[in-house]
Amino acid sequence: MNTLKILFLDELADIYDAEQRLVRALPKLAKAATCNHLKQVLEAHLKETEGHVTTLEKVFKAFGEKAAGKKCEATVGLLEESDEIAADFKGSPAINAALICAAQKVEHYENASYGCLHEWAGVLGNPKSAALLKGILDEEKAADQALTELARSRSNAEALGGSDPSKAESGTDEKMPANLRRSVRPAGAGTNPSAAMVR
Repeated sequence: MNTLKILFLDELADIYDAEQRLVRALPKLAKAATCNHLKQVLEAHLKETEGHVTTLEKVFKAFGEKAAGKKCEATVGLLEESDEIAADFKGSPAINAALICAAQKVEHYENASYGCLHEWAGVLGNPKSAALLKGILDEEKAADQALTELARSRSNAEALGGSDPSKAESGTDEKMPANLRRSVRPAGAGTNPSAAMVR
């Protein structure tokens, strides 16, 4: 019988695979960015994503299961698209806006997945797992918000072709918009949804 627990574990395996793929993909996205602020956001989220893999292993354990991934076809497709968009817009004023779009498509998939997993863990009577999944969900939402703020404050305007993104800013923390400085956590910071990066 296909029960909620089976569905939960199936989707947990799916997102576990997705996070592992993102650990490998985010450095490539960061390298393709010409905006230092975008690089910082992506690199900060890479640290969080590495933590998500570890947290998901704790969720598996809380359900008495061994952590195992199931190929996440959605993430595979989204990452293939991100590679294409990076190649198509390399050297273009729109490269950073394009990368933000690609990254946000992944974030939206993750937000939907973690939203369901968090709710299901509660229904299945596992509050510890529900809390762990809520922590990841909060960080994913914050990452999505950070990307939105960066697009609105910089990358969308650059994509119009009026400025050279590679010469537009030095990427120093002092020149980063205040809302983004608050959202990008130092490398090595612990999991704390309230301090996560921003859309």
